[in-house]
Amino acid sequence: MAELHDLPLRDNLVGKTPYGAPQAAVPVSLNVNENTHPLPEAFIAEATEALAAALRGVNRYPDREFMGLREALAGYLGYGLTPEQVWAANGSNEVLQQILQAFGGPGRTLLSFTPTYSMYPLLADGTDTGWIAVPRAADYTVSPELAVAAITEHQPDIVVLCAPNNPTGTPMSLETVVAAYDAFDGILIVDEAYKEFDSATETAISLLPGRHRLIVSRTMSKAFAFAGVRLGYIAADSAVVDALRLVRLPYHLSGLTQAAATTAVKHSAAMLATVDEIRAERDRLGAHLTSLGYTVHDSGANFVLVGGFVDSGLVFARLREQGILVRDLGIEGHIRITAGTPEETTAVIDAITAFGAAGTV
Repeated sequence: MAELHDLPLRDNLVGKTPYGAPQAAVPVSLNVNENTHPLPEAFIAEATEALAAALRGVNRYPDREFMGLREALAGYLGYGLTPEQVWAANGSNEVLQQILQAFGGPGRTLLSFTPTYSMYPLLADGTDTGWIAVPRAADYTVSPELAVAAITEHQPDIVVLCAPNNPTGTPMSLETVVAAYDAFDGILIVDEAYKEFDSATETAISLLPGRHRLIVSRTMSKAFAFAGVRLGYIAADSAVVDALRLVRLPYHLSGLTQAAATTAVKHSAAMLATVDEIRAERDRLGAHLTSLGYTVHDSGANFVLVGGFVDSGLVFARLREQGILVRDLGIEGHIRITAGTPEETTAVIDAITAFGAAGTV
């Protein structure tokens, strides 16, 4: 069998490894920020009917422009959006990839503030776009001043702001978004994958009027508990959507995906009914670990980044031995824990409490 180094890879892919969070069949899986709550039965019943109807037509290609889904998403997002201002693909990663295919590429660069979502540099590599990593402040925030200084220094073609940020959970102000947009002439992406969990900050969608280079990315994988369907989407100027239509693959959204996602949006109130409970579990988890002396960073997402461990790799391994999967992201002394059901939260609280106070494991 050949190895990767035996193949004529592009230079910027040599030595790289594919994205991949650990996957294991464990009782408490809290490592990839899924919504671990069950889906509403009324939605499942209607989605089953919609999928059955879609199956009867899968001998034909699906609606290439999926206008029904785009209209539903525009209605869900509000702010006067039209279907022409919405685009979707198989997870927000594919939408981000399409953005880089349209606006990145050889000789162009993507800038973001680290630590942040680990797929950004991989998407840059995959599209032969240069990657520029700028460290966040010590508290993981990105101020307007930091954003402007970094953009002025590096002159990127694309900037992506993760808001709230993954893996730290840090919210981002609209002042930072506006300052970043005004600082250059390129494409600004605000990745709001976790926005439904952030009740304190208005969405960057509110900034779209008059800003044709701004793109706001969303996903149904998190708050909608729809990770297995793979549906991500953006809101932007209609010209941006036209640009993405230049690079999308033909019929990239299957008829089954369109049927399931359109039905989910129709049931959005029920699908999002667990968001408040997840926030409460996030806060309960954070408060308990803080009482043990751990550092729990401010989070507007459905997870917390927790510091104060001596050996995060050992903590990951010991929790896994107990059937609890969390995320060790290589941030020294830290692990990231998804807020799950009350039972899952209790399980991880009890396990870490048994380890002892901060600095003991």
